[in-house]
Amino acid sequence: MITSAFLHSTSSIFHLGFNMFTLFIFGRVLEIPLGRARFIALYLISALGGSVAVLLLAPTSVVLGASGSIFGIVAAFFVIQRRMGVNNRVLLIVLVINLVAGFIPGLNISWQAHVGGLVTGAVLALIFVRQRNKRSANSEIALVALVVAALISLTLLRIFVL
Repeated sequence: MITSAFLHSTSSIFHLGFNMFTLFIFGRVLEIPLGRARFIALYLISALGGSVAVLLLAPTSVVLGASGSIFGIVAAFFVIQRRMGVNNRVLLIVLVINLVAGFIPGLNISWQAHVGGLVTGAVLALIFVRQRNKRSANSEIALVALVVAALISLTLLRIFVL
């Protein structure tokens, strides 16, 4: 399991602690069924998704942290549970509360990174649950690569055109 987060500000040790706790809880639950490669892809691509969202929605912001990754992991867990028919309203409430926290002035939490990681993690989870046999491994890789290419394209579009 990934046990380290990206850089984090020391101004919010609570935020860092919460991210690490969330990674510990959900990472342990997701890594086994997804496998190490899918889990690492989920974590890193969700971080990229969070960063791209910040670049698009708040381009003058300076952010650091693993919140995009964390929200991607939780979103993936949510999607996978829903596909299994699990009633996960409590998790939805926790996600909404954490999203709302990003809008509270003074907390210095990037809601943009949360939303970007959330959307990216959900999309990746949909890919992973639809492509679960050996014959579909190539299409799964292609779809994940398409997500990465879309994120890179959005980044380049923002840098060079917008």
